[in-house]
Amino acid sequence: MTAQTAFTLVNPQTRELAFKIFEFEDEEYFRKQRVYNYYSILLVTEGYGKLDADFSAYTFKTGALMCFSVYQPFVISANGAFRGVLINFHPDFFCIHKHQHEVACNGVLFNNIYQPPLLQLGPGETDELLSLIQKLKIEMQNPEVAQYELLVAYLKIFLINASRLKMARQPLGEPGPEKEPFILKTLKDAIEEHYRTKHSPGDYAGLLNISTKALNRLSKTYFNRTLTNLIAERLVIEAKRELYLTSKPVKAIAYELGFQDEFYFSRFFKTNAEVSPQLYRSTVGFAKGEV
Repeated sequence: MTAQTAFTLVNPQTRELAFKIFEFEDEEYFRKQRVYNYYSILLVTEGYGKLDADFSAYTFKTGALMCFSVYQPFVISANGAFRGVLINFHPDFFCIHKHQHEVACNGVLFNNIYQPPLLQLGPGETDELLSLIQKLKIEMQNPEVAQYELLVAYLKIFLINASRLKMARQPLGEPGPEKEPFILKTLKDAIEEHYRTKHSPGDYAGLLNISTKALNRLSKTYFNRTLTNLIAERLVIEAKRELYLTSKPVKAIAYELGFQDEFYFSRFFKTNAEVSPQLYRSTVGFAKGEV
């Protein structure tokens, strides 16, 4: 399926990157905004600084694990030394949507609009993931029979372990100052139920019987995003899924998501995804769920 060049696998049919492991020694690669047609995972082994992603800023330090979905823009500014490992994989190499029941990283590591795209690990947890990365590197340097299958198997194990680590940081029902107000759980349920038909913050404020200003303030405090950002991100995640998994026309996807005007939807998508629906589909692929 793939041809090997150093720590990079390229799909010979499309000439697109399929899978890559890159060890970085400084922040130069991440100073400018990065938007790619593949998933990106960063494991920081040394350094600290700031991550800008999803309309928000986050601080990180050694042991940070950062996960970015396809065409999710991000910028990293490090203070001093900055080292680690970057993993990239194209949806054609491993589709998190199609393997959701096996790996369950979609909505945990990727495409989670309510939590930061990073996780701080302890030394032992970092070593555990680095050992899996080492196995991936060894396999990439020794192409043998069923190399693709073994690489995917190691990647699955990595994603499962990382998902477990992140979910372990989210204990349910525990009291404390960081506990999310119940109304925000209701908000998340409401967005999941109505995002196709209700696109404005006022719609959700009305459903929850709270002022738009107060609900937006809670959203900023606990999710580090405005309510408008949350709704837009949820719409874009679903649009991306439809563009990748189905062959539906963009107009049909727009209509299903509550947009009466295809061109307005395309502008909305490009504003929030940094790429047009057509380019997203042509570079990521489509109709993978219909095969």
